[in-house]
Amino acid sequence: MNESRKEVLIDVQELSKHFVCGERRVEVLRKVSLQIDSGEQVALVGASGAGKTTLMHILGGLDRPSSGTVYYQQQDILALKGPALDTFRNRTIGFVFQFHQLLPEFTALENVMMPALIAGRGFGRARGPAEAILQEVGLGKRLEHKPGELSGGEQQRVAIARALVMEPQLLLADEPTGNLDSGTSDEIYRLLQQLHRDRGLTMIVVTHSQSLADRMGRTLQMVDGDIVA
Repeated sequence: MNESRKEVLIDVQELSKHFVCGERRVEVLRKVSLQIDSGEQVALVGASGAGKTTLMHILGGLDRPSSGTVYYQQQDILALKGPALDTFRNRTIGFVFQFHQLLPEFTALENVMMPALIAGRGFGRARGPAEAILQEVGLGKRLEHKPGELSGGEQQRVAIARALVMEPQLLLADEPTGNLDSGTSDEIYRLLQQLHRDRGLTMIVVTHSQSLADRMGRTLQMVDGDIVA
């Protein structure tokens, strides 16, 4: 029996990115092409400077390539600009970074509510989903704590909750455990796996951790701006 083909969520073709420094041209991405199916877990690995973070930023609409195309469910995201691009990122993609980038003056709950508030939802409408996702990541009793009152692992859990509060289809995580000890890193790995199972997320994770990469469905290795495996 033939398995039905999964939906292609992301289709990247001939993606290149370069910078010009004086008379020197620096090639960061070199005609990268790849497809990510809906619901896939993909680890993106490679040495520092291989182009992993630049590729992630372009996939998430945070940066633009020098050439090439990026289609998300057959929509050309490079054609989006201004408010249309902001809305696409807010509602479609969740971002988690190595450093959690939480707002220190706000509580965990307020930080997680922020994407919904930015999208124009009122406080009351934003609060319920934020509380629910904080419960899901194990922080139901830490809603009113500010980032400075939380451990590193708890702060990253808040960041993950914030990334998922708008129920995106795609989670982009750039070294999500790079600033954590091994025990806490393992807890975050298991949380990401659980969220993937429960929510059917498509997940792309940049990591230097072979342990995390081994748990993902597919590993892509980048070398000198291109995917080699």
